[in-house]
Amino acid sequence: MISRIQKFVSSTEFTNALKITIAAVSPVLLFSYLDNFAIGFTIALGAFFTFHSDIPSNLKHKINGLLVTSFIIAGVNLIINLTYPLPWLFYPTLIVLIFCVSMILVYGQRATMVSFSALLSLSLAFAHLNTGWEMLEYSGLLLAGGLFYTLISVIFFHIKPNRYVELQLAECIRLTAKYLKLRGDLWELNSNRKAITKKQLHLQVELNVLHENIREVLITNRTKSGSSGQNRNLLLSFISLVEILELAISTSFDHNKFHQKFDGYPKALESYQNLAYSLAKNMKALSRSIENHKPYLAEHNLIENLQQFELAINDYKKNIQNESSSEEVLMLITMLHYAEKQVEKIITLERAYSTNNNTKDLIKGRDKDIEKFIKPQYYPLSTFVENLSFKSTVFRHSLRITITILLGYMIGKILPLENVYWIILTIVVIMKQGFGITNERTYHRIIGTLIGGLIAFGILYIVKDSYVISTMAIIAMLLGFTFNPTNYKIGSTFITIYVVLIYGVLSPDNGNVLEYRILDTIVGACLCLLANYFLWPSWEFLNLPSYIQSAIEANRNYLKEISVIYNTKVDVSTEYRLARKQAFIEIGNLMASFQRMLQEPKSKQNKLPQVYKLTVLNHSLLSSLASLGTYIQSHKTTEASKAFNVVVNKVISNLEIAMELLKNPNPDAKTFVSNEDLNQRLTELKKLEQKNSNKFN
Repeated sequence: MISRIQKFVSSTEFTNALKITIAAVSPVLLFSYLDNFAIGFTIALGAFFTFHSDIPSNLKHKINGLLVTSFIIAGVNLIINLTYPLPWLFYPTLIVLIFCVSMILVYGQRATMVSFSALLSLSLAFAHLNTGWEMLEYSGLLLAGGLFYTLISVIFFHIKPNRYVELQLAECIRLTAKYLKLRGDLWELNSNRKAITKKQLHLQVELNVLHENIREVLITNRTKSGSSGQNRNLLLSFISLVEILELAISTSFDHNKFHQKFDGYPKALESYQNLAYSLAKNMKALSRSIENHKPYLAEHNLIENLQQFELAINDYKKNIQNESSSEEVLMLITMLHYAEKQVEKIITLERAYSTNNNTKDLIKGRDKDIEKFIKPQYYPLSTFVENLSFKSTVFRHSLRITITILLGYMIGKILPLENVYWIILTIVVIMKQGFGITNERTYHRIIGTLIGGLIAFGILYIVKDSYVISTMAIIAMLLGFTFNPTNYKIGSTFITIYVVLIYGVLSPDNGNVLEYRILDTIVGACLCLLANYFLWPSWEFLNLPSYIQSAIEANRNYLKEISVIYNTKVDVSTEYRLARKQAFIEIGNLMASFQRMLQEPKSKQNKLPQVYKLTVLNHSLLSSLASLGTYIQSHKTTEASKAFNVVVNKVISNLEIAMELLKNPNPDAKTFVSNEDLNQRLTELKKLEQKNSNKFN
């Protein structure tokens, strides 16, 4: 229990929630003491709006992003207040403002969060409309709140500059350990391999996102501040994790065949499974030690586990002596080679966190041209203009949210609803580009609002002391912002408790706040669902062809780089590593798209079996390519045969034909070419493989 609390308190989510709680509560307390609550509350709102754009990055990008957000939220509020008294100007301005703010999503994750902050400011501008000099004063206080939050965020950054990366690495290690554990589960005789494989694919999507986050922060920090000992260890950990996952993906086994072959000698597979579980357990223990800032102690001796597996192989060779056993021995040797490489990489990872962690020799050469692995921060106007088309999902989403907010505003004005801004706020918070996630957030927000409201009114019924209620509201705020990124239902529950308790302190006689909040939430949620279904919906089957094409193209480029290394015998180049990285990213994007498709209505899951088959085929191709690339790097290879180059060129050609078919579903007959030569060359390669196997035995 204590360890769980420690993990919770040390998490990135709790730290972020603590930042916004400090930035929002302290001005309220200070100005309440000075008998000017309104000023403190407005500054707190500015901090709240700015908080959402505080995504992980290096210090320069963090400060620039927060400053831009601070000025945008103040500007949006000022524009709404200036134009509101003039309906002929207000409505066109509102439409353009919502659309333009939504369109900046085309510039990536940071821009997405800036857009969200701006829309929050826009929605709550209707809660407190000002006139005259008060407009400038109010916008200035919002700006002050944004700048104050920026200061708090920078202070936290300097207190623990590497803590975010450490926690992300710990999470990455934990998920990688889970992936290795699933590989061990596959060796169970009657395991549900299809279900386990689906879990592995889902984990790969999560790991891809983590890798990108860590790469962005870690490499940028290293480029800016140089190679310190701590940065070097963090980078070594990250590189090792990428290699561990690549090695696991690149090495697949036919489990049914193995069980058939070794029914009479199960000890071999059992000893290997124990080794697989030991790999996962050690990594999980390492993850815990990083999270808790405790020295790492390995739970299992991997070398001993490896030796036990080797002994099992030797026993098999001694006890099973027949002509047909050569294939089984080769299968076990292949497993041993994989295990040796994986143990070596995990020991390297462990070494980065050992007491004697001089890792300068281990990182040498592996960080070459590492700055090329992150995307430069670049926001050209041409990107915005290019997306002004119905082909762009961001353009369709921007139109959709603009129309939905206008409808919400008009409904709030027509119907006798108390807080029109809450309908707009609900739309801003719930509505996302995809139908599935919008549907899920709608359900979670309604449930969270109901549960949170009941709990809050129960507290107000029992507790009458305003100081106690205020303290509980602050705690609810902290917990709400902590859970919001990971569990929206719980986060929404605590935020509702916070809102109702604050209303209870400010307006003790306003007992209908929950009723109006629920009603406004339902209206906003229904508008979101209807808009996402009927207004230029971004169904995933419309986007899947581009994801499939990108995955095929990335695999083709990866294969080309593998062929270059095999033919020229040069060291692993930056181009090879970039191609490998892109292949893993694009496969992750494809799998994420497929998962989003599963969340959509059955009627919109067009050609689901074919899409699943193409997703698995692309993943299998990546696994084979990674296996080939890993083998070439870890073995001394002979000169590439003509048959190898013919096969590789043919595969590249077929992949290019597949991309062409995605662009043009009705190709000419000339597009398809004979595979007769390919089959002949494959036969040659199989004969070479058989010859090498016989030589080995």
